[in-house]
Amino acid sequence: MSINLIKGQRENLQAPNFTIGLGWEANSSSTGSAFDLDASAFILGENRKLLSDQHFVFYNNLQSPNASVVHTGDNLTGDAEGDDEQIIVDLSKIDPNASEICIVITIHDALARNQNFGQVRNSFIRIFNSHTSEELLKYELEEDFSIETSVEFGRIYKKNGEWKFEAVGAGMKGGLQDYLNKFN
Repeated sequence: MSINLIKGQRENLQAPNFTIGLGWEANSSSTGSAFDLDASAFILGENRKLLSDQHFVFYNNLQSPNASVVHTGDNLTGDAEGDDEQIIVDLSKIDPNASEICIVITIHDALARNQNFGQVRNSFIRIFNSHTSEELLKYELEEDFSIETSVEFGRIYKKNGEWKFEAVGAGMKGGLQDYLNKFN
């Protein structure tokens, strides 16, 4: 049975192997450009910094070392029903120095296209069992981000040897480079 989370809520992750599904719909807008939202995962150490450049998983680097975090590919339109992008996680393979996986969605070329998350609706992150497809957790982003061009949807973190998920929902005006600067 799935648990619907609210912002700030935390839950234990029981299964070491799971898939993160991310979805969204773009409002019809007058920007004249299609929306291209991108999911990324930042694998961080205890200092909240990337373990290495290869621990930044996104559309140009689809897997981390040891394939502990694998991005299934870039969806350029977000037109499909359900998950628009997925990230598969196997915590049994993750680097022992990893203490957090930060999940971020950015709008590609947002400034040039005059786009922001205020023009995006029905955004969600869900975690489901990779083997049974049973949905475990879901967090629907309900806030209106009128100027933000990226959102940290959630984070998976280790506390006292156990992995947990936190529904974050924090927007930022910026893109992938801003997150790289934050986590480098």
